[in-house]
Amino acid sequence: MIITKATITALAIAMLSFDPALAQEMDHSAHMENTGSGTIPGEPGQDAFAAIAEIVNILRADPSTDWDQANLDALRAHLVDMNALVLGAEVETEPRPDGLAMRVSLTGSAGDAAMRMVPAHGPVLADESGWTSNVEFGAEALLWTVADPAGRSTNQIQALGFFGLMATGDHHRAHHIAIARGETTH
Repeated sequence: MIITKATITALAIAMLSFDPALAQEMDHSAHMENTGSGTIPGEPGQDAFAAIAEIVNILRADPSTDWDQANLDALRAHLVDMNALVLGAEVETEPRPDGLAMRVSLTGSAGDAAMRMVPAHGPVLADESGWTSNVEFGAEALLWTVADPAGRSTNQIQALGFFGLMATGDHHRAHHIAIARGETTH
């Protein structure tokens, strides 16, 4: 994409003409009317916003929610980590006879996210899959090794790679609601 003076000027005009007061006065209830097809989208926008919106609805519907403990900011921070990890992590993989070794760079926000997420996810993955998971820390990278001692899932582990292994398991939704409720997780 080529950015020209005309593009910059148009963006500046658009930004200057934005009226925050008008946005606050917008009647959102008008959007809730029947769309003609009888359905509305299932996703309320961008993925992190949608995840937070879904959990807000769950918390509000649950009369036992302890609002003194609820912490949606912590959930948002975790979703930011997930985004940084998936979109920015620099990972080198090395197939092993029984699994995969992954060297994850610890630089930048993706590296910070890896430091928080990989050591927490590794044991959960091991419990859910029966595979082994070992995380070692270095100055510039962490080394995560996942293996199947029985050797039956080696191809699967290698095909999933770092990002697939991080997404493996059915604990993520419960983990997110626990974070939002202000509960200690992992």
